[in-house]
Amino acid sequence: MELYPAIDVEGGRVARAPAADADPLAALERYQRAGARWIHFVDLDRAYARGDNGAVTRAVLAAARIPVQIGGGVATEAGIAELVAWGAARVVVGPAAAADRAMVDRLLARHGADRLALGIDAKGGRLAPRASGPHAAPDIAVAELAQRLRAQGARTIVYTDVARDGALRGPDLAGARTLGNGLEVIISGGIASLDDLRAVRAAGLSGAIVGRALHEARFTLAEALACVA
Repeated sequence: MELYPAIDVEGGRVARAPAADADPLAALERYQRAGARWIHFVDLDRAYARGDNGAVTRAVLAAARIPVQIGGGVATEAGIAELVAWGAARVVVGPAAAADRAMVDRLLARHGADRLALGIDAKGGRLAPRASGPHAAPDIAVAELAQRLRAQGARTIVYTDVARDGALRGPDLAGARTLGNGLEVIISGGIASLDDLRAVRAAGLSGAIVGRALHEARFTLAEALACVA
């Protein structure tokens, strides 16, 4: 199981982090020194069409000594290609775009399955993207979408129960388990404790994204890494 400490950037600073810990490059360095093997980076302003933290994104990618996975509703082929060109190890395709069969085929053909994860935001078992974008989200069961993506050649899913994201209410393991069946599932949203991470590992998921719990010092990154090792 892999742990993905999150760096969510809003207005050039790490969202929800204490002021003393809000510099994205400093956060990256702390995580690297603590032994992180991956970083999950999100430009929240870009995701919600409020602006762009492109300079910060490029600076983080340039400074990273470990792979960086970039998420946040990235919904266009040009945007995905740009992030790959900047050095992202993996880009999370936004949920509405992930439901576009033809676009997914083109992305997989161009970048390969290892460079892409398909984002699935869910509410009540149905696709429910949080961020706006150029694609209308179809009303589709997330389990059905996941298996369609697997058939297309996708390997990695990032699954988020939108009601739990940032709420520290525990991850939606039941929902995530319905998506497995040949896919590597990274769960995001709700992780609040080391017990939550142990539960993710016991469920056989491939990874977990952790943000707010680290910012609030509910556990250290070293403790989390030891928990999932």
